Amino acid sequence: MAQFQYRATDAEGKILEGVIDAAERNVAVARLQDRGLIPLRVAEPSAKRSGIGSIALPTLSFKRGVRGRDLLIFTHEMSTLLAAGMPLDRSLSILTDLSERPEMKRIVADVLQAVQRGKSLAEALAAHPKVFPPIYINMVKAGEIGGVLDHVLARLTEYLERADELRDEVRSAMVYPLILLFTAFGSVTILLTYVLPKFGSIFAQAGQSLPFSARMLLGLSDAMRSYWWAGLLVIGLVAFGGMHFLRTPAGRLRWDQIKLRIVLLGDLTRKVAVARFARTLGTLLRSGVPMLQALEIVRDVVGNLVISNAIEEVKVGVRGGSGVAAPLNHSGAFPALALQMISVGEETGKLDEMLIQVADYFDKEVRQQVKRLTSLLEPALLLVGGVVVAFVVLSMFSAIFSINNMPL
Repeated sequence: MAQFQYRATDAEGKILEGVIDAAERNVAVARLQDRGLIPLRVAEPSAKRSGIGSIALPTLSFKRGVRGRDLLIFTHEMSTLLAAGMPLDRSLSILTDLSERPEMKRIVADVLQAVQRGKSLAEALAAHPKVFPPIYINMVKAGEIGGVLDHVLARLTEYLERADELRDEVRSAMVYPLILLFTAFGSVTILLTYVLPKFGSIFAQAGQSLPFSARMLLGLSDAMRSYWWAGLLVIGLVAFGGMHFLRTPAGRLRWDQIKLRIVLLGDLTRKVAVARFARTLGTLLRSGVPMLQALEIVRDVVGNLVISNAIEEVKVGVRGGSGVAAPLNHSGAFPALALQMISVGEETGKLDEMLIQVADYFDKEVRQQVKRLTSLLEPALLLVGGVVVAFVVLSMFSAIFSINNMPL
């Protein structure tokens, strides 16, 4: 028997918090419902990761703004309240009290006021485009029109949760390689700017001709200490020029093309874009958003201009009655397996379900490929760092030996 912390509301909207004993979380939720309560968050006290069923929220945050996790929790709680029969304005009022971040509390309160003035929920959310993206607003609009807002919000919760999980897994997998990279860079920098200059003064007093590798390293050390400002200036100019180039349509397209062609990483980039395309389009279609409108939204969220251009061709094909799979096939930007699954979905009239399956498959592929890449990247970084440090040490030893071999 485990203990679960919970936050729930009663029929009058009163917020209740406490601890309940249960064998598992689902049992705890059922017991709270038996008491006439609407569970909002239920989790073990020791849960480390905040989620839609968790009490504790992440401690790391920005001073202002709304995080993706805040939007996920808001969506889940709104879906829970509406599914329990709570009116929309009452649900928003409860969520205003539940919001633990001041900025989110202010936004939810503003949405509540707009709804009370007679606006639809979609119109009220659209006033905050930095928090609620187009996919969110359009799905809410479709849910309001179809009278299934609670079901649409449940799908949005699943969509946001899957996207958040994949993003967290990729970030977590890259933490250790990045630590190795910065450690290696820091070690070499310390050697070149602090250790080698001390050897340089000794070698200069000896007046002996040094091996080429030692002279090269000492020259690099002197350049770093004397012209570090020039190096920073060059890096800044290159970064500024690169950012300016990427802001242009031609530059962005060129960079996205390069990303798809990079060895190992290109295939991963393609799978991420395809998974995002499939999950977003499938979720929109399942929620009742019209195909052309859904494609317009998907085009802006895939994150790759090559894929976006392919989706634009799909829009033209859909208008002409050729469906989705055929235009995607002509673009050459989508994997064959994804095209086959989408084609089957169109033939069976279950395109939305097949798109979700495509997204699940490629999400799994992305996770596995990230694990494989990091398993290769970690020893590669260790090897490269070790070779660089060994080169520096051997170069200095060769210089010392050359001095010791000087004729007396």
